[in-house]
Amino acid sequence: MAEEKEQRYDPAVIEPKWQQRWAEDPALYAADPIDSGKPKYYVLEMLPYPSGQLHMGHVRNYAIGDALARHMWMRGYNVLHPMGWDAFGLPAENAALKNNTPPRQWTLANLAGMKRQFGRLGMGFDWSREVTTCFPDYYRWNQWFFLRMYERGLAYRKKSKVNWCPECCTVLANEQVIDGRCWRHEDTIVEQRDLEQWFLRITAYAQDLLDGLDKLDGWPEKVRTMQRNWIGKSTGTEVEFAVQNRTEKISVFTTRVDTIFGATSIQLAPEHPLVAALAANDSGLRKQVNELLEEQKKAREAGDVGEIEKHGVPTGHFAINPYNGELVPIWVANYVLLDYGTGAIMSVPAHDERDFEFAKKYAIPIRRVIAPADPNAEEPELPFTTKEGVVINSGEFNGLPYEQAVRRFQEAAARGGFGEPSITFRLKDWGVSRQRYWGTPIPMIHCERDGIVPVPDDQLPVILPEQIEITQQGGSPLGRVPEFVNVTCPKCGGPALRETDTMDTFVDSSWYFYRYTDAQNSTAPFDPATAQYWFPIDQYIGGVEHAILHLIYSRFWTKVMRDLGLVTNDEPIRRLFTQGMVLKDGAKMSKNKAPSPPGCTPSSPPRPTATSTGRKTESPESAAFSLGCIAS
Repeated sequence: MAEEKEQRYDPAVIEPKWQQRWAEDPALYAADPIDSGKPKYYVLEMLPYPSGQLHMGHVRNYAIGDALARHMWMRGYNVLHPMGWDAFGLPAENAALKNNTPPRQWTLANLAGMKRQFGRLGMGFDWSREVTTCFPDYYRWNQWFFLRMYERGLAYRKKSKVNWCPECCTVLANEQVIDGRCWRHEDTIVEQRDLEQWFLRITAYAQDLLDGLDKLDGWPEKVRTMQRNWIGKSTGTEVEFAVQNRTEKISVFTTRVDTIFGATSIQLAPEHPLVAALAANDSGLRKQVNELLEEQKKAREAGDVGEIEKHGVPTGHFAINPYNGELVPIWVANYVLLDYGTGAIMSVPAHDERDFEFAKKYAIPIRRVIAPADPNAEEPELPFTTKEGVVINSGEFNGLPYEQAVRRFQEAAARGGFGEPSITFRLKDWGVSRQRYWGTPIPMIHCERDGIVPVPDDQLPVILPEQIEITQQGGSPLGRVPEFVNVTCPKCGGPALRETDTMDTFVDSSWYFYRYTDAQNSTAPFDPATAQYWFPIDQYIGGVEHAILHLIYSRFWTKVMRDLGLVTNDEPIRRLFTQGMVLKDGAKMSKNKAPSPPGCTPSSPPRPTATSTGRKTESPESAAFSLGCIAS
């Protein structure tokens, strides 16, 4: 029995021994030089946010990459398997408010604890390439990229209706609003506010992002479909309607120009510029429009304007159908959005379900202009929305099938100078301004004489001050730090004010995997030749919840870097694996749901559900069971 006991695996003795040996040999898991002659393999898991202890969701993610890295090492590959920290963001600032601990102190303490846990787990990371996004040697390059985008017109500032989370006290990008609620606070309804904001012109790459999806055959089809739907390309025709007895024109985008003879009203978004002009001397109309605006605001905050009960008001004015000269009444409707398409629609109730519902409610005429292709077919029930038909009641265009009709209608619009083929995208520009402290300072200066002036490269990084009071008052906390705000204009030398908004945390994670290839570079974000050797990433591992956030932003960032001449690859990731989540009682694993050590063992460990592609399996570990007990 004694001999048997001596041969038993004793983790308390054996694991610390080997962990110490591994720690003493930093080259053990380090990648070889790029001229090693070995085939390369870049395996990477999405970097963690150091907001607490590692939990079983993390272990699930990082164990997959670790196993793959070891497999490729044993096969003779030059493997890059680095690790870093997504260290900026709202959780640290919220924790600072709650615990009266500076965000930097709170973040770095968590980072150290998680790094110890990784060591206890025996993960094979190349720590010589460690990246921490809240350090100036990293975020200076966020600022450098921002300036390059500003020079190319890809970074700009404008007043816009934005998503505001009252819990986070900051703006959210469209992609960070889920069903009308904050992506970090599932019970917090997002409000709409008008603010001056910085944007990145991701729409300039909409077609490029869409085309690139066809090349990503190593990605799950679900993720590619989600991105296609989010980019939302629509091909159609833009047509201008003149306004009777006025100089303005209404631009309408339609995918069914073949039905334009069936348009029996024009509907404008409540915020359309023409609405204000038409209501300028009509207090009754102004009051009704304001009511529609309030209904729309509530619907946006609830998450889906498409489900709103449709209301509208007639303006008493008419537009002129450019194809036949017919007068078409102009309405204002609560379900038409200014930031979608042109903010105006032609309503064809006989051939659109939404328009049909609106027309029936307000007794607007319904005129059928599409008939079944088979002349012997029964009279179709309205709305008749199929494209498998022919044009009727449309003058010279009668009898034409869909594709031929669209082409002929577009040719007529071009001849008449009132329309042309057009493409629109659902994708909107990326709002990157955040009215919070813990993030990359936006490197711009506001001068009364010279306007907006970029910070010169030789003044980077703009350092985030460390000791400041953080509150959830209106505006960024940086605005209450005079020594940060008050600067000299680099253009005229006069007094100026520094930008106080910080960058969205997704800026940090949009390019971090390039920095891993050359993490100590102090003169550039990375060496292009080194990046070319390692990219694209051969296998990326992380959660599907980032399909419309991190994954689309990182693709955009790669394309910008390609156009800057920094990289030659069009896409950052060859193969993507979405590992699923560890769930308990239907909720995903989260650090803020895990108990703190001591007391690592629950009295009755529940059995969470681990899900990947819809298939559910049981795991013996508790989803609420933090790995904090291995951090000591």
